[in-house]
Amino acid sequence: MTTTSPVARPLPAARHRAPGPWAGRALIGAAALSLLFVVALWQGNGGLAQGGAVSALGRLGGLIASNLLLIQVLLMARIPLLERRFGQDKLARLHRVTGFTSFWLMITHIVLITTGYAADAGTGFLEQGWLLVTTEPGMLLAFAGAVALVAVVVLSIRAARRRLRYESWHLIHLYAYLGVGLALPHQLWTGSDFLDSPLATAYWWSAYLCTLAAVLVFRVGLPLWRSWRHKLRVVAVTPEAPGVVSVHMAGHGLDKLPARAGQFFLWRFLDGRGRTRANPFSLSAVPQRDRLRITVKDLGDGGARVATLRPGTRVLIEGPYGAVTSAKRSSDRSLLIAAGVGITAMRSLLEELAFQPGKVTLLYRVRSRAEAVFAGELEWFAANRGVNVSYLDGPRGDSWLPRGYGDDVESLYRMVPDLLERDVFLCGPEPWMETVVATLRTAGVPRARIHFERFAW
Repeated sequence: MTTTSPVARPLPAARHRAPGPWAGRALIGAAALSLLFVVALWQGNGGLAQGGAVSALGRLGGLIASNLLLIQVLLMARIPLLERRFGQDKLARLHRVTGFTSFWLMITHIVLITTGYAADAGTGFLEQGWLLVTTEPGMLLAFAGAVALVAVVVLSIRAARRRLRYESWHLIHLYAYLGVGLALPHQLWTGSDFLDSPLATAYWWSAYLCTLAAVLVFRVGLPLWRSWRHKLRVVAVTPEAPGVVSVHMAGHGLDKLPARAGQFFLWRFLDGRGRTRANPFSLSAVPQRDRLRITVKDLGDGGARVATLRPGTRVLIEGPYGAVTSAKRSSDRSLLIAAGVGITAMRSLLEELAFQPGKVTLLYRVRSRAEAVFAGELEWFAANRGVNVSYLDGPRGDSWLPRGYGDDVESLYRMVPDLLERDVFLCGPEPWMETVVATLRTAGVPRARIHFERFAW
């Protein structure tokens, strides 16, 4: 541990200016208009009058499902404008809702199309389904794509997802791209709503190509470019607390990296086994011209590997992501609340925030002071910048506070009497943060002044 803190000069604010509310409304409006346009194209191609009502509704369900599927992919394509405006947390929730809606519309599409064709041909449902898969161009590929999407959706159910490691889920989720790709041929080869209208053909080809371009540029090209440009390598791995280490990395021109305190990257350490797996870790210090630092607890395969990294290990990065930064602040007073290794994001915010002594309070929940991360650095912030640091140490109680603190709201006001004048930043385990948010809301803190984000997966 260190009792000094090399406080870096914050990067120029102009480079990090978040898009205004108009950008969010414009993006949501564009998505809604695309769905209306798809319905208009379907109606222009005959609507309910083409091929019987059941089959027509099945086609409409498939068209909307396809459009939502593309929107779903775009939501998690790491497009910088979306990332800065919404943040990973909100994008992940939108992605999840859009994905499940698209999935059920896809199932409806399959059932209605098969039912409609079976009625027209006088065959049974299963027989007709078999004929469609084995005789129609592209349908076998579409069936394989549907199976891939079903697997992803089933494993996206919370009960199943909690049983998976992050690394496994990240790999499985890539099958969603396979499902989208396999579904395309049958739409373009046999779909009348794609082929009978030049406008529809132009729209769908443009939508698919733009989505593909977004994925290739922002999920593949940009991370590779930044990794090549900044040439990050591990220079040291230092212990911070039991089971917690900091990884110090050196690189070129890191002040050009559009990252700031509170954000995280997906990291790939090219040290042998596991080099293809990306793990989300927050910056634990403000980026400097030639240095980055993350701090990691030995949870899961990714966290455990980090402690064994050797100096010289090359690093690939994807990011930065996250919208919980000092740009969210609306007051000159701030309250930072962290639990466990969640102190990493809060520590970096302390370094970047501009404030007068006494205007920032940090509440740090740990089981014992011996497990506190950055204790020496927090002492420096208290002594040199006037941060009010309070350790909430002790055994777990019925709330986010240690046992014996009494009523949550009353305890919070005792520690922070001017609570309602502050922006509140949180970082810690998701269930813990939800309990803190509930206490803050009960205490009267407006939702717009509570800033937190979950790692999205």
